Amino acid sequence: MGALPAAAVADALVRLGLPVRLAPASIRRAFAGDPIAGPAVPVRHFGSVDVFLEAYQTATPGGVLVIDNEGRVDEACIGDLTVAEAHLAGFVGTVVWGFHRDSAALPGIGLPVWSLGSLPAGPRGSRAKDGDPFAKAKVGDLVVASTDVVVADDDGVVFVDAARWAEVEVIATRIVADESRQAELIGRGTALRSQLDFAGYLARRADDPAYTLRQHLLERGGAIET
Repeated sequence: MGALPAAAVADALVRLGLPVRLAPASIRRAFAGDPIAGPAVPVRHFGSVDVFLEAYQTATPGGVLVIDNEGRVDEACIGDLTVAEAHLAGFVGTVVWGFHRDSAALPGIGLPVWSLGSLPAGPRGSRAKDGDPFAKAKVGDLVVASTDVVVADDDGVVFVDAARWAEVEVIATRIVADESRQAELIGRGTALRSQLDFAGYLARRADDPAYTLRQHLLERGGAIET
């Protein structure tokens, strides 16, 4: 599965009229790196790493572990060993609705981690399990299931219905190509305003105040807005 920028995927969802399902902005990447994409592997944490090890035991390589720790602020639910094991099991990333620890070790392991931040304290004991821990995971107000694709980079995390992923990927790839071309032209001295015929847009808007830049760009194929 190709790794596209999260921004391009979010823009593609808007163009297709699909829901833009974002992880809360408070979930940030632990260390910078390339974008990732893969099927969601949801798991709910109940105070013990056994649930992670079970997920690793059965998951297909290439997935993104999505951990629901209820946004708890009193513990970190993953650390260097669980992240290293996830990497060994073939996961391409981990998204945590909660906190991580062992931050200094994570870049060396190489598996990208998104979380609410770091805390030194781990879980203080197991909690009662409520239902199937692998059926779904909450991330903020969102419910994530194995029928979702996760796209994440330094900007944040987007969840896409896997049934629509192929068409989203096509549009997002086109957006990346358009923006790359526009950025290259700017680098050569061709202003973005010129590329987008912004003067023409202003002239038309003067005649038709309801005419929007978005309409103008869709007609011309520009990619600065969706």
